[in-house]
Amino acid sequence: MPLRYSLLVTALSVGALTDLPAAIAAEVDAPEGGDNTVVTVTGRPQKVKDVAGTVQIIDQRALQTSGAQSLTDVLAQHAVGFLSQWSPAQTSINIRGAASDGQGRDFNGQVLVLIDGRRAGTANLSKIAPSAIERIEIIRGPASVIYGSQNIGGVINIITKNGLNTKGITLSGTGGSWGLGKGAFEVGGKKGRFDYFVSLSGGRSGDYHSGEGGGREVNTQWVRDGALAVVGYQINALNRVELSGRIDGIYDSGFRGSGANYYSKDNRINNSADLTYTGSTKNKKIDWSAHFYDVHDEDNFHWASPVVYSNGKPAAGTSADNNKRNLDIVGSKMIVHARLLPHNDALIGSDLEQSVLRSTRRRVGVNGASMSQTAPYDNNQTDQFVAFYAQDQHRFFHDKVALSAGIRQTWGHTRMDRTPYRTGLISRTAPYQATTWSVGTTYKPVKNITLRAGAASGFRAPTATELAADFDGFGGGRTFGNPNLKPERNQQIEVGLNYTDTIWQGDVALFQNSIRNRITTQVRPGYANTYDYVNKAGNLLIRGIELQGAVNMACLLWPERNDIKWSFYSNGNYNFDMKDEGAAANLNTHTAQRVYRYQVAMGARFGSTLHGHPWNVDVNGTVQGTLYYDTEEHLLIPQAEPRSSYVHKEAPYTIWNLHMDYAVTHNLLVNFAITNLTNLNYHPVFIATDHANSGLDARFSNGGIGTSLPGRTFQGGLVLRFD
Repeated sequence: MPLRYSLLVTALSVGALTDLPAAIAAEVDAPEGGDNTVVTVTGRPQKVKDVAGTVQIIDQRALQTSGAQSLTDVLAQHAVGFLSQWSPAQTSINIRGAASDGQGRDFNGQVLVLIDGRRAGTANLSKIAPSAIERIEIIRGPASVIYGSQNIGGVINIITKNGLNTKGITLSGTGGSWGLGKGAFEVGGKKGRFDYFVSLSGGRSGDYHSGEGGGREVNTQWVRDGALAVVGYQINALNRVELSGRIDGIYDSGFRGSGANYYSKDNRINNSADLTYTGSTKNKKIDWSAHFYDVHDEDNFHWASPVVYSNGKPAAGTSADNNKRNLDIVGSKMIVHARLLPHNDALIGSDLEQSVLRSTRRRVGVNGASMSQTAPYDNNQTDQFVAFYAQDQHRFFHDKVALSAGIRQTWGHTRMDRTPYRTGLISRTAPYQATTWSVGTTYKPVKNITLRAGAASGFRAPTATELAADFDGFGGGRTFGNPNLKPERNQQIEVGLNYTDTIWQGDVALFQNSIRNRITTQVRPGYANTYDYVNKAGNLLIRGIELQGAVNMACLLWPERNDIKWSFYSNGNYNFDMKDEGAAANLNTHTAQRVYRYQVAMGARFGSTLHGHPWNVDVNGTVQGTLYYDTEEHLLIPQAEPRSSYVHKEAPYTIWNLHMDYAVTHNLLVNFAITNLTNLNYHPVFIATDHANSGLDARFSNGGIGTSLPGRTFQGGLVLRFD
C-alpha cells in the first residue's frame, strides 16, 4: 500500500509528536452532557435529555487529557464497558452483556462500532487512531432502530473532525516511557464555499514494563499511523457535499496471546472513503442525507508458536503462521427527516450494503520443517442486505411529553465461498431476516428534570459459516451449518431520569437486557466428532443501574469569578443480575462472563491562571469491579485452577491517571501525564500476570510467565497552535 507508507513518512517527519488537543487551554467548565449538548447517534440532531435511552459522550476535553495510547484506553478510562485488550492491536468490548468478537471478526460482534454514523467494518477499536476524533457518542438504551445487525449491546459512534468543527493549524509532539514517541499535524479551515481538514499522525513504542513486582513485557511494541482528509463544499445555503478519506493502522504490534507469546506480531488496518450529501427545503421542514461509503478492513497475523498444546503435552509447533483477512464493504444510507406537523418529528430511511470477506493462511514448522496446511481462521463469505426503517416522535402539552416509536425490517442473504485448505467445503447461500422495533417516552415535569422510559429490540445476523457451513475441521471432525438458525436477538427496557442545570448534571437509568437465540456449536447426538450450529436454549440476562454525574464546583462556590475552573465528574454502573441461563453444566457458576459486576470512572479538573498563563490539572480514576472469566490460558492444575473449565472470579482493581498542561504563550502549550500512578500490576483478561508465581504452565507459554498491562508511565509534550 504505497499511499499508507507515504502518509506515514509525512507524519513522522513532523517529529516525535502526540495526539493533539483541539484548542490551547480550552475553557471547559464541566464534561459534556448538559442541557444544550446535541448528539447525532439517533440519526438526527437531538439534545441528550430528549433521547429515550442512556447516552454517554466522550468529548474533546476527555480525549485531550486522557494520556491514552489508544482509543481502547480512552473508553476504559470512562467505564464504557468491559474491554479485553489482548494486545496493543486487539480489543473486544462488552456492553450490557453483549460482546464483540475476541479476534476482531466484525460479523460475530454484538456491539456495533460506527464511524460518522456508518458501520466501521471492525469492532476492534485498537485499529482506530484517536488523533482525528472530534467526539465519541455511546448509546446503550432503546433509542433508535436506524442501525441493523450487531446493535445488541449498544452503539459506539466515532465522530471525526472536519473543516466545520476544527479550524486552524496544530502541531504537537510527545515522548515518554518505553521509547514512546507520538506525533500529529492537523489543519482545518474554510475558503469561500469550501471547507477542508487534514490530519496526519504517527507514533511508536517499545516493549513496556509491567507494574509492581513485574518486569519487561517482551513483544508488546507497536507502530501506529493515521491520516484523514476531508473536503466539504457548500453548494448553497441548503445543500452541502463532503468527501473524506482515512487510513488508520497499527503495525508490528506484539501479540502475546493466552500464553505470553514472545514471537507473534499483528498488522491491523482500517481504511475508508465516504461521500455525503445533505440538503433541505427552504422552510427547513424537510431535510435529507445520502451517505455512500467504501471500507477496507485488514488483519495480518504473523504468528508463531514453537510449542503447542497436544493431548496435554508440549509438541513442536510453528515458526510462522501467517493468516491474512480482508473485509471489503460498500454501502449506502439514505435518510429523510420531516417536521410537517406541529410538534411532530418523523424519519424514514434505507440501508444497502455488501460485504466480502476473504482470507488466506500459510504455516511453516519449527526450523523450517514442512507441515500440513490448514484453513484460515475465517471462512470466506459474501453478505448482502437491504433494510428500511421509520421513526416518529410526537410532543404534547407544550413539549413536556414526547412519545416515540420506530420499526426496522432487514432482509439479507449470505453465501459461504470457497476457502483455501477448507476440505470438504460445500458452498451454500442462505437468507435471513429480522424485524426490530423501539418505543420510548420522555416527560419534563419541571425545567431541569426529564423522566424517560423505553424498550427496544436488536439482532445479530448469522454468518455464512453458521448458516451454510459444511466442512471438515482441522484435526478431524466435521461441522455443519444450520439454515434454520434464527438471528441472535435481544430486548432492552429501561427507565431513567436526567437533571441538568448550570452547576449540576446527573443521569440515572435502571435497565434490563435479555439476549436470546445465541449461536453456538453442539455435538451431534450419536456421531463422534461431529458438530452443528444451533441457537442456545438459555438466555443471557443482565439487570443493573447506570449513573452519570458532574458538578461545576467553581460556579457553585465562586459564581462571580470566571478565572477558576474546578469540576468533578463520575459515571458507572452496577449489575444486580448477571445470569447465563445457557452456561455449560460443568461450569462452577452460571454468572455471565466478561461482564464487570460494577464499574466507576471518576475525575476532577482544576484550572486557573499563573501570571496570566492558564494551567489545568486533571485527575481521573477507574474502578473495575469483580469479573467472572473462564480463561484460555494454560494454567497449572491444581496450583492455579482446579480444572481447565474453571470460571475464575477476578478481584476489583483501581487505576489512577494524572494530566497537567500550562499555556506558555497564546500559541504554545506544554503538557505532562502519568498513567497508572500507583504502578499496579494487572490485566483485565489474564489470570497469570507478570509475576514469578503467576501460575502459568511455562511448558506452553512460548516465552513469558504472564501478561500485564503497562505499569507507571510518564509522558510529556508540546502543542503549537495557530488560529
